Amino acid sequence: MKYDYALFEPYPFVVGQKIRINHSRRAGDWEVAAVGEHTVTLRCPVSNRAFEWNRFCYLVSEQQNGEWPEP
Repeated sequence: MKYDYALFEPYPFVVGQKIRINHSRRAGDWEVAAVGEHTVTLRCPVSNRAFEWNRFCYLVSEQQNGEWPEP
């Protein structure tokens, strides 16, 4: 039988990459500070604080020439 389904794959983070997370307890603008096999370290561009978390993000869309961080 065939079914419609949603496919999710972990995002391949790159150090120095600027990202924006929506609709999550980690929502906001971040810069990728480090990438491990199972973790990613994100740095806040405003406070400069960094947090290491298990990989959790999935790509929804890529924006070109957008404002970052958001005011």
